[in-house]
Amino acid sequence: MTDTTLLLDSFRRNARVNAAVLAALKPEEHDLSDGKGGQTVAQILRHMAGFRVGWLWNISREHAMPLLDPTQQDADGDPMWRWQGKNPDELADAFTEGDAAAVAAVQSALEEGRTFPDPWGEGTYQSNPAHFLQHTIVHDSHHRGQIMTLLREGGRTKEEMDALDDHWAIWRE
Repeated sequence: MTDTTLLLDSFRRNARVNAAVLAALKPEEHDLSDGKGGQTVAQILRHMAGFRVGWLWNISREHAMPLLDPTQQDADGDPMWRWQGKNPDELADAFTEGDAAAVAAVQSALEEGRTFPDPWGEGTYQSNPAHFLQHTIVHDSHHRGQIMTLLREGGRTKEEMDALDDHWAIWRE
Protein backbone atom coordinates (compact mmCIF):
# COMPACT_ATOMS: atom_id res chain seq x y z
CA MET A 1 0.00 0.00 0.00
CA THR A 2 1.22 3.47 -0.85
CA ASP A 3 1.68 5.85 2.08
CA THR A 4 -0.26 8.91 0.97
CA THR A 5 0.01 10.86 4.23
CA LEU A 6 2.27 13.61 2.89
CA LEU A 7 0.45 13.78 -0.44
CA LEU A 8 -2.94 14.10 1.27
CA ASP A 9 -1.58 16.87 3.48
CA SER A 10 -0.28 18.66 0.37
CA PHE A 11 -3.63 18.17 -1.35
CA ARG A 12 -5.43 19.73 1.63
CA ARG A 13 -2.99 22.64 1.59
CA ASN A 14 -3.65 23.10 -2.13
CA ALA A 15 -7.37 23.31 -1.30
CA ARG A 16 -6.67 26.00 1.29
CA VAL A 17 -4.68 28.01 -1.25
CA ASN A 18 -7.52 27.72 -3.77
CA ALA A 19 -9.97 28.90 -1.09
CA ALA A 20 -7.72 31.87 -0.26
CA VAL A 21 -7.57 32.91 -3.91
CA LEU A 22 -11.34 32.56 -4.31
CA ALA A 23 -11.93 34.64 -1.18
CA ALA A 24 -9.54 37.37 -2.35
CA LEU A 25 -11.20 37.92 -5.70
CA LYS A 26 -13.36 40.96 -6.28
CA PRO A 27 -16.46 40.41 -8.45
CA GLU A 28 -15.21 42.95 -10.99
CA GLU A 29 -12.06 40.82 -11.48
CA HIS A 30 -13.96 37.76 -12.70
CA ASP A 31 -13.97 39.09 -16.26
CA LEU A 32 -10.29 40.04 -16.41
CA SER A 33 -8.47 38.52 -19.38
CA ASP A 34 -5.28 39.11 -21.30
CA GLY A 35 -7.25 40.77 -24.09
CA LYS A 36 -5.68 38.38 -26.60
CA GLY A 37 -8.19 35.55 -26.52
CA GLY A 38 -7.10 33.98 -23.26
CA GLN A 39 -9.50 32.80 -20.61
CA THR A 40 -10.99 35.15 -18.04
CA VAL A 41 -10.39 34.67 -14.32
CA ALA A 42 -13.87 33.11 -14.06
CA GLN A 43 -13.17 30.70 -16.91
CA ILE A 44 -9.83 29.68 -15.42
CA LEU A 45 -11.45 28.97 -12.04
CA ARG A 46 -14.23 26.93 -13.65
CA HIS A 47 -11.58 25.03 -15.61
CA MET A 48 -9.59 24.34 -12.44
CA ALA A 49 -12.60 23.03 -10.54
CA GLY A 50 -13.92 21.17 -13.57
CA PHE A 51 -10.57 19.43 -14.07
CA ARG A 52 -11.44 17.12 -11.19
CA VAL A 53 -14.76 15.95 -12.56
CA GLY A 54 -13.39 15.73 -16.10
CA TRP A 55 -10.68 13.31 -15.07
CA LEU A 56 -12.95 11.45 -12.65
CA TRP A 57 -15.39 10.88 -15.51
CA ASN A 58 -12.54 9.08 -17.30
CA ILE A 59 -11.04 7.18 -14.38
CA SER A 60 -13.81 6.64 -11.80
CA ARG A 61 -17.33 7.44 -12.92
CA GLU A 62 -18.69 6.27 -9.57
CA HIS A 63 -16.82 9.12 -7.90
CA ALA A 64 -17.68 11.61 -10.65
CA MET A 65 -21.44 11.12 -10.50
CA PRO A 66 -22.12 13.25 -7.37
CA LEU A 67 -20.45 16.17 -9.19
CA LEU A 68 -22.71 15.89 -12.21
CA ASP A 69 -26.24 16.92 -13.09
CA PRO A 70 -27.75 13.93 -14.92
CA THR A 71 -30.72 16.07 -16.03
CA GLN A 72 -28.38 18.08 -18.29
CA GLN A 73 -26.29 16.44 -20.99
CA ASP A 74 -23.48 17.57 -23.23
CA ALA A 75 -23.25 16.94 -26.99
CA ASP A 76 -22.00 13.38 -26.35
CA GLY A 77 -24.96 12.60 -24.09
CA ASP A 78 -22.83 12.64 -20.95
CA PRO A 79 -24.13 14.37 -17.82
CA MET A 80 -22.88 17.90 -17.30
CA TRP A 81 -20.98 19.30 -14.35
CA ARG A 82 -23.25 20.75 -11.64
CA TRP A 83 -21.33 24.06 -11.58
CA GLN A 84 -21.31 24.58 -15.35
CA GLY A 85 -21.17 28.32 -16.07
CA LYS A 86 -21.30 29.38 -12.40
CA ASN A 87 -19.58 32.53 -11.14
CA PRO A 88 -16.41 32.15 -9.07
CA ASP A 89 -18.41 33.14 -5.98
CA GLU A 90 -20.32 29.88 -6.41
CA LEU A 91 -17.33 27.57 -6.97
CA ALA A 92 -16.13 26.95 -3.40
CA ASP A 93 -18.35 23.87 -3.11
CA ALA A 94 -17.22 22.67 -6.55
CA PHE A 95 -13.61 22.67 -5.35
CA THR A 96 -14.48 21.09 -1.99
CA GLU A 97 -16.67 18.36 -3.42
CA GLY A 98 -14.32 17.74 -6.36
CA ASP A 99 -11.37 17.37 -4.00
CA ALA A 100 -13.30 14.94 -1.78
CA ALA A 101 -14.31 12.86 -4.81
CA ALA A 102 -10.72 12.82 -6.11
CA VAL A 103 -9.37 11.64 -2.76
CA ALA A 104 -12.08 9.00 -2.47
CA ALA A 105 -11.34 7.68 -5.97
CA VAL A 106 -7.61 7.46 -5.28
CA GLN A 107 -8.08 5.84 -1.88
CA SER A 108 -10.50 3.31 -3.35
CA ALA A 109 -8.09 2.37 -6.13
CA LEU A 110 -5.17 2.08 -3.70
CA GLU A 111 -7.17 -0.02 -1.22
CA GLU A 112 -8.22 -2.35 -4.02
CA GLY A 113 -4.66 -2.53 -5.39
CA ARG A 114 -5.69 -1.42 -8.86
CA THR A 115 -4.92 1.36 -11.28
CA PHE A 116 -7.53 3.48 -12.98
CA PRO A 117 -9.10 2.38 -16.25
CA ASP A 118 -7.57 3.90 -19.36
CA PRO A 119 -10.47 3.85 -21.84
CA TRP A 120 -8.81 6.05 -24.46
CA GLY A 121 -5.22 4.83 -24.06
CA GLU A 122 -4.06 8.30 -23.06
CA GLY A 123 -2.47 7.36 -19.74
CA THR A 124 -4.54 7.53 -16.59
CA TYR A 125 -2.07 7.44 -13.72
CA GLN A 126 -1.07 3.86 -14.41
CA SER A 127 2.06 3.82 -12.24
CA ASN A 128 0.09 4.92 -9.16
CA PRO A 129 -3.44 6.31 -8.79
CA ALA A 130 -2.13 8.90 -6.29
CA HIS A 131 -0.49 10.72 -9.19
CA PHE A 132 -3.96 12.07 -9.97
CA LEU A 133 -3.78 14.13 -6.77
CA GLN A 134 -0.28 15.34 -7.63
CA HIS A 135 -1.42 16.28 -11.13
CA THR A 136 -4.31 18.25 -9.61
CA ILE A 137 -1.94 20.21 -7.35
CA VAL A 138 0.37 21.04 -10.27
CA HIS A 139 -2.58 21.90 -12.53
CA ASP A 140 -4.09 24.23 -9.93
CA SER A 141 -0.72 25.90 -9.29
CA HIS A 142 -0.23 26.58 -12.98
CA HIS A 143 -3.62 28.22 -13.31
CA ARG A 144 -3.31 30.18 -10.06
CA GLY A 145 -0.20 31.71 -11.61
CA GLN A 146 -2.27 32.78 -14.61
CA ILE A 147 -4.86 34.32 -12.29
CA MET A 148 -2.17 36.19 -10.36
CA THR A 149 -0.83 37.61 -13.63
CA LEU A 150 -4.29 38.73 -14.71
CA LEU A 151 -4.88 40.39 -11.35
CA ARG A 152 -1.56 42.22 -11.52
CA GLU A 153 -2.17 43.32 -15.11
CA GLY A 154 -5.77 44.16 -14.18
CA GLY A 155 -4.68 46.86 -11.76
CA ARG A 156 -4.00 45.27 -8.39
CA THR A 157 -1.45 47.34 -6.53
CA LYS A 158 1.88 45.96 -5.34
CA GLU A 159 0.52 45.94 -1.80
CA GLU A 160 -2.58 44.01 -2.88
CA MET A 161 -0.44 41.50 -4.79
CA ASP A 162 1.85 41.12 -1.77
CA ALA A 163 -1.20 40.36 0.39
CA LEU A 164 -2.28 37.69 -2.11
CA ASP A 165 1.18 36.16 -1.89
CA ASP A 166 0.55 35.48 1.80
CA HIS A 167 -0.98 32.18 0.72
CA TRP A 168 2.58 30.87 0.32
CA ALA A 169 2.70 30.58 4.11
CA ILE A 170 0.31 27.64 3.85
CA TRP A 171 3.06 25.63 2.14
CA ARG A 172 5.62 26.47 4.85
CA GLU A 173 3.63 25.37 7.92
